[in-house]
Amino acid sequence: MCLLLPYRDIRLFYVDYVCFSALLFYYICFLGLVCDDIYSRRDTGYPGCHSQRHTPPPLSPLSHIYNSYKEKEMATQNNFCAVNLAFLLVFVLIVPVDASSDRTKTVEFNVKPGGVVHTFTEAIREYECSFTYASQGGTNEQWLMSVGLSDDDRLFSCSVWRPQGKSYLFFTQFKAELKGTKIEYANAYSQTAAAGQSDMPLKPEEFTVGDSTVTHRDGKFSAQLSKLTAIGRTRHDEL
Repeated sequence: MCLLLPYRDIRLFYVDYVCFSALLFYYICFLGLVCDDIYSRRDTGYPGCHSQRHTPPPLSPLSHIYNSYKEKEMATQNNFCAVNLAFLLVFVLIVPVDASSDRTKTVEFNVKPGGVVHTFTEAIREYECSFTYASQGGTNEQWLMSVGLSDDDRLFSCSVWRPQGKSYLFFTQFKAELKGTKIEYANAYSQTAAAGQSDMPLKPEEFTVGDSTVTHRDGKFSAQLSKLTAIGRTRHDEL
């Protein structure tokens, strides 16, 4: 069922799952320590939850050695549970921070053939990336769009690609637009590095790069597109 959820819902589901697992692990450790304490009391003859109160017999030297071993074993178990619980708590604290990051975002979407113009858009703060296309042949393909904002808010990046490496659709047009930035670098690929394949960029004459857009060239574009990348400098850099 998790595979049917969008990436953001999957991350929230994952965080809830980790939190539940941590609480369950803590409960199991607690029960283990309580039961171990009860059984150790039975072994040494001291009163436990279900034992009757009585005077313990005199301890032999071997009994002292055995009891010392049991105490060390209990201490080891306590330390083990404490260390694992601490690790899980730290992990639970880290995951929400990573999942709630507002500087990167990767979203899955379908590229649909049929010759109709479609647009897919994602944004971080006031910076937006849109991918407009029309394609023919085949069936829907699952693509990814990843947008990111640098720590100093000076660079905004956008990548659109097919994870399998190569699209089998024929694109009649495409355009990527970055709003709120001026493009400093852009490239388009007919094939991406996946499954032993390497990146295969389009020829420079197949597309044009403007201040805010990357667009196909009519009559030059070979109709093959599998990846599009653009990096723009934000207006924040001008302040």
